[in-house]
Amino acid sequence: MTNRPSKPTIAQIREISQPPSVTGRSNAEHWVADLYLRKISPYLTRILLKTPITANGVTYLMILTGISISAALLIPGYKGILLALFFSQLQMLWDCCDGEIARWRNTQSPKGVFLDRVGHYLTESLIPIAFALRLVGWPEGAVSDWKLLFLASLLSIGILLNKGFNDIVHVSRAIAGMEKLSDSKESGAPVKSWLRVAKAPFKVLAIQRLFHSVEMTLIITLLGDNKALITIGVYVVLFVTIGHLIAILGSRKLDPR
Repeated sequence: MTNRPSKPTIAQIREISQPPSVTGRSNAEHWVADLYLRKISPYLTRILLKTPITANGVTYLMILTGISISAALLIPGYKGILLALFFSQLQMLWDCCDGEIARWRNTQSPKGVFLDRVGHYLTESLIPIAFALRLVGWPEGAVSDWKLLFLASLLSIGILLNKGFNDIVHVSRAIAGMEKLSDSKESGAPVKSWLRVAKAPFKVLAIQRLFHSVEMTLIITLLGDNKALITIGVYVVLFVTIGHLIAILGSRKLDPR
């Protein structure tokens, strides 16, 4: 553990725990972090640094908060939806703080990365199923519309596949003995010109980001208990999954040269 001030200032936390290598990441940093959470998180991080809690301990809080999003969706009325929206923001705040604590204490570890991945996989795959259960009236009543739950399960599988594709790239490179892939726009740039043209609109539309917990809870908050969201989500995630696979294979991410 690095010997650093026991009572750091906010400026010190920003300098050490929010380096450009983190805040400048092209893919890993969510827009809510850029917009306001990274401005708030050092204040919570400073409080947490005064406690015995570890960076991984904060990640466990992130996981529990993420699961709470789905639990909140089972509460009838807009109270449940707004609570889910709150938890999605709190989850991202914990997500900022765990890394900041790890960087301040120099306790980054593979276990922390693993737990972070588990948290996001669980959170985002459970939301469609919880929302479908809400729409069919569970747990207040018996489930009658199994078709909706089936579609929600397909949506969850699509979300898991898309998240898995990103991690499989890193696993494949590691098994092949290649160096770690840099988190830059150049590494994911399409090789073929036609693919660059096809991918260009999605830099603005970014529909691939709709299946993050923040975006999903925002959509549910805006549109309410709408069964069409599940059906539309299945078509969108299918499109995104195919496009994501083509984008990876058409880039230099798996190029051994």
